[in-house]
Amino acid sequence: MNARSNLAAFVAGLVFVLGLGIAGMTDPNKVLAFLDVGGHFDPSLMAVMGGGVAVCLVGYRLVLRRQRPALSHKFHLPRQTRIDARLVIGAVLFGVGWGLSGYCPGPALASVVTGAPSALVFVAAMFAGMGVFTRFQAATAAEEPVSEPDPELESTPAE
Repeated sequence: MNARSNLAAFVAGLVFVLGLGIAGMTDPNKVLAFLDVGGHFDPSLMAVMGGGVAVCLVGYRLVLRRQRPALSHKFHLPRQTRIDARLVIGAVLFGVGWGLSGYCPGPALASVVTGAPSALVFVAAMFAGMGVFTRFQAATAAEEPVSEPDPELESTPAE
């Protein structure tokens, strides 16, 4: 990555963290209240998520019309587009962790700067889980058939 890419990534992350903080999404109690549909339900997370999805939908449409990204020589789009067991298991683990703790990775990392013990424990557990997954992935990589990447998915903008 060059300096411009790093600066753009930093600014995007800063805007994301500020948005999370302003919206109150770094407070796990707010997230847990959203998930508590039978108790003190707080729908504000739905508005934040809806706003993020709307911006993303418009942004992707505009950006993918370009021949290439502004700060890279090609688009780096996901190669995997089908729903498989790995995706479903990962989504379930994410949802269970989110529901139990009130944190997801972005807000948890943003909350680390506050020194909140719950954020520190969550982030430590998240990194431990990432380490376990990396070891599991490396151990099972030899068992999976290797397929060649589709160069069209790497470099062609979506229609």
